[in-house]
Amino acid sequence: MRATRDISDRDDLDVILRRFYGAAFADPLIGPFFTEIAGTDLEVHLPRITDFWERALFRTADYGRDAFAPHAALHSARPLTAAHFGRWVQLWHATVDGLHQGARAERAKAQGERIAVAMLRRLAGPDAATGGTGGGAGAGGGGFVPLAALELRSAA
Repeated sequence: MRATRDISDRDDLDVILRRFYGAAFADPLIGPFFTEIAGTDLEVHLPRITDFWERALFRTADYGRDAFAPHAALHSARPLTAAHFGRWVQLWHATVDGLHQGARAERAKAQGERIAVAMLRRLAGPDAATGGTGGGAGAGGGGFVPLAALELRSAA
């Protein structure tokens, strides 16, 4: 059963992020970036990423880290592509949608998309998210799935 209330606090973010990273770590496309390349320890990473999202959604946490640097290091080890970021967005949307609905949930999904596109463009160049077509994140051969057609939902 899908929850119908909006994201309201850090505890909600903790649940979202644990579910998201559970799916991301297990995903055959993006999981290796977390498990093999970065060797992410979720219990170390979770407070940091929760601070990031708490700052993004509530403006209450102090997040002063460089979010780009770890992604640049991963990209140096194994290139991150539009398909990788597209899958991240799919999993993020499915996780948020499976747990919450409301203005903050929509903002979390939109922010995730913006972050994915910005990271990809910084890592691979300005045409990376569009496959060079200039048509936006859902166009061309860039690997992003048109999010309006997204059917993926997580089990609540």
